[in-house]
Amino acid sequence: MKENIEGIERFVSPGKGRGLRVTKPFKVGELLFASLPYTYVLTASERGSNCEFCFTRKEGLAKCGKCKKALYCNVKCQKGDWAMHKLECGAMIAYGENWCPSESVRLVARIIAKQKAQKERSTSEKLLLIGELESHIDDVDNEKREMNEGDIASLHQFYSKNLDFPSKTALLTLFSQVNCNGFTVEDEELSKMGSAVYPDVALVNHSCCPNVIVTYKGNVAEVRAVQDMAPGEEVFTSYIDLLYPTADRNERLRDAYYFTCDCKECKTKSKDKLKLKVRKRNKPPGPEEISSMMRYARNTIKEFRSAKQIADKYQKTPGELMEMCQLSLDKMGEVFEDSNVYMLHMMYQAMGVCLYMGDWDEAIRYGEKVLKPYSILYPPYSMNVASMYLKLGRLYLGLERKLSGIDALKKAMAIMEVAHGKDHQYLIELRKEIEMQK
Repeated sequence: MKENIEGIERFVSPGKGRGLRVTKPFKVGELLFASLPYTYVLTASERGSNCEFCFTRKEGLAKCGKCKKALYCNVKCQKGDWAMHKLECGAMIAYGENWCPSESVRLVARIIAKQKAQKERSTSEKLLLIGELESHIDDVDNEKREMNEGDIASLHQFYSKNLDFPSKTALLTLFSQVNCNGFTVEDEELSKMGSAVYPDVALVNHSCCPNVIVTYKGNVAEVRAVQDMAPGEEVFTSYIDLLYPTADRNERLRDAYYFTCDCKECKTKSKDKLKLKVRKRNKPPGPEEISSMMRYARNTIKEFRSAKQIADKYQKTPGELMEMCQLSLDKMGEVFEDSNVYMLHMMYQAMGVCLYMGDWDEAIRYGEKVLKPYSILYPPYSMNVASMYLKLGRLYLGLERKLSGIDALKKAMAIMEVAHGKDHQYLIELRKEIEMQK
């Protein structure tokens, strides 16, 4: 039986299909609703610092007695996770270092197991059943279909002892549903903790002018207002990074979610000129030079996903990574202003490389160049801006620049109180961090 969420209702959104709207007023920072995941997985690299079951970040976690890989807060968390962990525990022992299913495979395995065991609607399906998630199976191109088929092979390899699989057609649909509707669970610095599926949250449609933000308390998704909302207003979040210009955003939306956004910002492109600011020169760059540099920048962005991935892919040392960043910045800087989003992207990557190298002074230099444009180009209460204040604040404190550090952390806190709620554990820890500096 379908349940309700107070102040929220499902409706048919014109031109968008299903959606959510509010039935009562909400103020900035107010929680619209929270949702437990239908299923979720902790990212393998986070094992050791976060509980596998509740995602709590703490020291002294206890290992699973069998696989020695999964870690838990206590016996209660371990028992709570066993129904899902048992799908993987034996295979992790058997395959050792060769146990490497993708997070999509792990999520699909858990969905299959949960659907078999659970006959009633779960608490994460108050408004939408897991089977009702949009798959866009008819829109999937050959490349994605091949990836899904590879995931199906991996699913059979790692989970055949514990699961009975549905047909290949059903599995292709299920993988498409997970890929279109999965959420990346992130911490306060936007570092990935895991992946999850929240059917009710998946009903929220996209806008590049969002009025809510989705953040996480452990593995629970929380949807909070970042604009005052009146009864009848549709609920919109952003599916993508909003830093980039309209064409880039819509290319990403079409590729990942199979639609083009028609929000106010996409229609007016009001920030595009500022985002694509060109350097002032005696001889201004012409249209061809600008177009050529934008192509170069977009290709570079596709390559620079993260310092670690680049290092792994190209077998580069940190110093060589830094050189790649600087060469790209020098080349783009001949045409683009430092506040141009492609320059900002590369400076953010350079900051990451500096942190990877332990060069805190240089990391601060790049971070400071990024922060002011971020504050202008991102919407209010953006976690991209808050996470940059956090990173810089902690770097300042590490270099004994106490006043700068406290100031940056307080600015992060002002955003996070809206995005996470004032009682979130991250805010409690942050207040302690600031208090210790006084």
